[in-house]
Amino acid sequence: MTKAKFIKFIIASILAIVALYLPYESLGFDAASPMGILNPLEIRVIGVFVMAALFWILQPFPIWSTSMLVIVLMIITMSDSALSPFRVDGVTMISHKSVMATFANPIIMLFLGGFFLAAAATKYKLDLNLARVLLKPFGKNPKFVLLGLMLITAVFSMFMSNTATAAMMLAILAPVLKLFDEDDRGKAAFALAIPLGANIGGMGTPIGTPPNAIALGALNDAIARGDLAANPVSFGQWMAFGVPYVIILMVIAWVLLMKIYPIKMKQMVLNIEGAGKFDTSPKAIIVYITFVLCVLLWVTGKGVHGINDNAIAMIPMAVFALTGVITKKDLNEMSWDVLWLVAGGFALGVGLNATGLAAHLIKTIPFASWSPIALMVGCGIICLFMANFMSHTSTATLLVPILCAVGIACQDNLTGLGGVTALLVSVAFASSLGMSMPISTPPNALAHATGYTDTKGMAITGVVMGLLGLVLSWVMMIILAKVQFFGAPVVKPTEAAPVAAPVAAEAPAAAAPVAESAAVESAVADSTVALPADSAATVAAEAPKAEEVKAEAAPAEAAK
Repeated sequence: MTKAKFIKFIIASILAIVALYLPYESLGFDAASPMGILNPLEIRVIGVFVMAALFWILQPFPIWSTSMLVIVLMIITMSDSALSPFRVDGVTMISHKSVMATFANPIIMLFLGGFFLAAAATKYKLDLNLARVLLKPFGKNPKFVLLGLMLITAVFSMFMSNTATAAMMLAILAPVLKLFDEDDRGKAAFALAIPLGANIGGMGTPIGTPPNAIALGALNDAIARGDLAANPVSFGQWMAFGVPYVIILMVIAWVLLMKIYPIKMKQMVLNIEGAGKFDTSPKAIIVYITFVLCVLLWVTGKGVHGINDNAIAMIPMAVFALTGVITKKDLNEMSWDVLWLVAGGFALGVGLNATGLAAHLIKTIPFASWSPIALMVGCGIICLFMANFMSHTSTATLLVPILCAVGIACQDNLTGLGGVTALLVSVAFASSLGMSMPISTPPNALAHATGYTDTKGMAITGVVMGLLGLVLSWVMMIILAKVQFFGAPVVKPTEAAPVAAPVAAEAPAAAAPVAESAAVESAVADSTVALPADSAATVAAEAPKAEEVKAEAAPAEAAK
């Protein structure tokens, strides 16, 4: 560890320790206030959150290792498997299984399936050959070749790592950039087109970039828990609004690049080194078929074939492993660090919700009384600002758990703007739109390393695309809400048909409550698959009452 990193580590650690010993009661968290007293577990979550945030921003360690530290600290200090000195009497500890399960969250499996597809495509040169074929329709006019490069980069970025896509496309461009005259600013447009295509294209699918997966995971988990009255978002639904969004931004970025960097060259030819005829070996054909099958299954959705999006991602894992398409060496070269980083974000979300800290923090600010537009704009701007100075994944990992809790607390106000779904999608998009500096994202750094870009042009392009992208995401979500794209609004818990309340009211009667409480237990067991999110929330809330009913009704049944 260098001296600078050691100093950052010490500063972050001291601030995290300070967060553990702040006088929270004097800050309003006392028995007399509606916020109540913070229990020791909630304070520990605050300390871990502060530590993680500072480590992710200052980066004294690799960002993925911080996520590993978050998970380990939560297990040994807050879970039901914690060290004895950290046990707290009278407080329910977090389930250690729920923390460990973040490593195998369905969204993690979705991302891993994407890694398998990307690795196989690169190994059998599917990417290079597709680039050669897809670029042909754009001819030899540099302006249209520029548009073609952006669109193709965006398409690859929807299924491959943004960094890997940018590196591949810049390698294709390297010999072409040398053909420009010294005073032709068009070479900067071509160099910048690659990171723009990679950053924007990743927003088109849930596996295109980690912020998408983090937002989708938080959204669907909240619905499954019953905390959020909304419909889950499928892979196909995300693509249905994500791909048009990407295309519109691509066209805007194309026009912007040509305005900032006029192209003098009249004609150009791209010779893609390494590309040739498509591989027709048995393994290559397996890759082609599996890739097309997965995309078709994702696009058509569970309603057509019955397979969950996350389960579809496991098909290439099994197929490629059994057929030898992906070997042990290929497996070791995958970006496992990204998966651990995402898992750490999910673990923070578990801590915020399981300890009740999220609910406490929401009470400190009257979000429910805020204008929904102010909430959407404020969250988007904060996220966009942070994403320009730190990793996009770290930004989403840090903000999504908090903003998900904020959105749930004031979901009624957000209904007209698309609900919590719109809030989290816009935050995910804002994370990917942070690209105004070379340090903002690896594709930017790779483009800057070519020597053909300038920081001023990158800053102008990044800021304009970031702000326009945010506005476009809000407009898109409002329109989707108006046409009920995500389905009819789910009935609020207060409006749902009573499930367990009548049981509680009639508990002192005789044998009938026993049957009713059994029905409630059955409903609780099936709520995750058979009931809408709001009904699940109602049943979950009444489940303890059902247990009391059963206990009180047992003597009556025995007497009978």
